[in-house]
Amino acid sequence: MKKLRLYLRLLRLLAVISLGTLLAAAITPLERLFRHDLMPTRQRMTCWFLARLTAALPFRLQVHGELPSQPMLWVSNHVSWTDIPLLGMLTPLSFLSKAEVRTWPVAGWLAHKAGTLFIRRGSGDSGLLNQQLGRHLQQGRNLLIFPEGTTTDGLDLRTFHGRLLSSAIDSGVSVQPVAIRYLRNGQPCSVAPFIGDDDMLSHLLRLLGSDLSEVQIQLLTPIASADLSRNALARAAQHSIRQALFGAAAMPQPHSQAA
Repeated sequence: MKKLRLYLRLLRLLAVISLGTLLAAAITPLERLFRHDLMPTRQRMTCWFLARLTAALPFRLQVHGELPSQPMLWVSNHVSWTDIPLLGMLTPLSFLSKAEVRTWPVAGWLAHKAGTLFIRRGSGDSGLLNQQLGRHLQQGRNLLIFPEGTTTDGLDLRTFHGRLLSSAIDSGVSVQPVAIRYLRNGQPCSVAPFIGDDDMLSHLLRLLGSDLSEVQIQLLTPIASADLSRNALARAAQHSIRQALFGAAAMPQPHSQAA
């Protein structure tokens, strides 16, 4: 029975990925035809696709809080590659990702076509990167970053790196803190985290073969970037997310749910 469930979920996921591949393949000729950047269209298509991808994963989703009405720099804790479809389905977003993702079969190409910006660790190009991020924000586009710089098991937060938040200060946009956690039977889920020496295929098979887990996403109070240093902004975002994940005695009632 479990094998049948795994095969059915795999088939559904492959169908969604095939659809995403067709959408991504259509973007390049459209951009050549119209001779201008279609990033807003990319973001909307990506949001639509990620909603379908999330529906193909074994999650029950609860979303708490309100979506921002203005473009912001979204800042989230990072547990798994699944954070990206789960957050990306909420609103049109672009992402900042480690360069290694660009080399992943199919997923890396799809991420590139969706407008993901890639960062190479230790490359020393933070100034140039912040200029790219700033241009993106100044054009009125939401951008999501994971300032921990890597995934965790979800049991604690790593230090938030302030250098990636300079773009919000330079662009005069607020930061939208987001807290995401995965639960199984009320306890932290051990299957969802994508950490250590995990490879994408092995993790995906474990995830699809498991029972449903619950995902809770909290959209927290935005933080104005004006008059703050990048490190102060990073500490404020980290404190907000830490309180949401580990400091609250009870969760508020969700405003929306998705299967």
